[in-house]
Formats: sequence, structure tokens, C-alpha cells
Amino acid sequence: MIQQEINIAGSKVQYIFNAGFKQLSKVCDKSSTVLITDENVLAAQPALFKGWKTIVIKAGEEYKQQAAVDKVIAQLIELEADRSTMLVGVGGGVVTDIAGYAAAIYMRGIKVGFVPTTLLAMVDAAIGGKNGVDAGIYKNLVGTIRQPSFLLYDINLLKSLPVDEWQNGFAEIIKHAAIKDAVMFRQLEKLDLEFYMKYQLPFSELVMRNALLKTSVVRKDPTERGDRKLLNFGHTLGHAIENDNKLAHGNAVAVGMVYAADLSHKITGFPETVRLINTIEQYGLPTHASFDIKKAMQNMKHDKKRQRDSVHFVLLEKIGKAVVHPISFKKLEQHLAADY
Repeated sequence: MIQQEINIAGSKVQYIFNAGFKQLSKVCDKSSTVLITDENVLAAQPALFKGWKTIVIKAGEEYKQQAAVDKVIAQLIELEADRSTMLVGVGGGVVTDIAGYAAAIYMRGIKVGFVPTTLLAMVDAAIGGKNGVDAGIYKNLVGTIRQPSFLLYDINLLKSLPVDEWQNGFAEIIKHAAIKDAVMFRQLEKLDLEFYMKYQLPFSELVMRNALLKTSVVRKDPTERGDRKLLNFGHTLGHAIENDNKLAHGNAVAVGMVYAADLSHKITGFPETVRLINTIEQYGLPTHASFDIKKAMQNMKHDKKRQRDSVHFVLLEKIGKAVVHPISFKKLEQHLAADY
């Protein structure tokens, strides 16, 4: 077990890597803790929740709405949760988002911790303090930025996941490498999904490397005024097509990264689009998807990164170096129409 305490925007966040779920009872007191999970995690890992007060929500992005948070708060009231209660999200990104958001607004804020159970949550969704819900089809439009007290990593929890959930997480790993870590990108090129699913030590190291990479970006820019925007590489188009087309988040981001790479070639002269595409395909992720351009543009106009008639779009200059570039919606639509 590896523990690190990291200060993010004045909050101390404890990272507990290479741990087992049983360590949770050492991190928080069962008598004053409420777990939040979803139906899928409960069905796959029922033994985890024995002896814990647990709130179970429906599984799936379509349920990441304010109504789900309202139900969580109603159950916290029934459980007589007070300001000393610790809320712990045990699940993927939907669970950690809802748990973090509910904790931020219940009694004006109670402590929250996360035990991510998907690769996507381990390397991305559970890190950085962004918590919230979708507003209809619009991704993450409502929420807070508030750091968890801890993140507990038990990679054995991933064993019950189907392959497509591993692929989903690797989209974010490829994204991190593309924007910030050329060495990791070369490592990903040399290996593949089967290798990481088979060998626990290099996989654990990869998870920790990605968690700390994202954390280092968040530490420097906790409220997304500068470098944290780079973490949105692939997400501007990805978010715009994800819910309308019922795409898994990683699949939508993979498609978004390819489009962003094509756009990068036109604007920054990025020369390695084929290299990025090959790596995305190597991990079983899609590089293209059919979608309605008009709908995608309408969704982008509700993106949090929008500024009047343009959006801050993340582009690549080279593998390992990204930049934020404002692009007008008119030009974006022209590029989409030409490419798709």
C-alpha cells in the first residue's frame, strides 16, 4: 500500500494506492459513514457493503440528473446523517459525481471520499473535485468543485468489469499521455490492453502515474482557469455527441480526440494524427462515429468552455504538448462538415 497526502487548493486529499477495500474501515468510521453505490456495483460486489449503511442509485449516465441527487438527500435525511457524516462514493464516474455533489450541498457540505471501481473513475472521474450532474443531454452543466478527503484504490475491483469498461478508461489514459506525457505515450504504443489486464504490477503503476498526472494539473489550476483546461482534450466534441448518441464516455472521447487531432493539424501543424489514431485503435477504441452535426453544434454551445460565439478548444502541437485555442462556432461547424 502506498499513501500520499496532497494539498489541493487548501484541501488535504489522501491518496491510498495498491490498497484493498478492507482498508476503508481504517480510513472512516462505519458508524458515521454512508456509502453510495449503484445497482451494478452492488450486484457484482455484494460482500463489500455488508455492515455499511448504503444508498443504492440506478446505474448509467442517463440517471446522472438532479432527481437522483434529490433521492440521495432524502435517504440521507432518513438515515439521520449530520455534519459529522462521511459520504463515500463506491463506483464509477456517475457514482463519484453524484456522491461528491450530494456531499457538497447536504447541510452545506459534509466530508466525502471515493473508492473508484472503474478504470475511468480511477484515472479521471474521481480526481480533481469536479462533482455534478447533467442537465438533460448537456454534460456536467450543474455541480461544484470540491475536493474529496480521500481516494482509495483497489484494482482488484476491476476484475469483474467487461473489456469495454477497460477500454473506456484507457481513452482517458491515452488523453493524458497525448497532452502531457510523451514517454507514457511511447509506453502505450509498445504495449496493449491485453498486457495491462494480465500484469498487475505495471498496470498498478500506470494507474498511479495517471492519477498523479491529473492531480498535478489540478493542483496548479484547481478552478480551471489555465492548464486544467488541457484535460478537456477530446471532450468538446466528445461531450457534444455522447448523450445524444448513447456512446460510452471513453468512446466519445476517443472520437473527439481524433477530430481534435485533425483540427490540430490544420491549426497548429500537428504532424502525428496517424500515430494517435493507431494508439486509440490499439486499445479497442473507435476513431469515428456517425452523428448529427447540427445537434452536436447545438450541444457545444452549452459547453462550459464556451465564451460567447467561440469555445476554448484543446489542440495538440506534438505528442505530450497541448494548447488551448479559441475557435468560433462557425469555423468549428465548417471543419465538422468538411471532415464528417
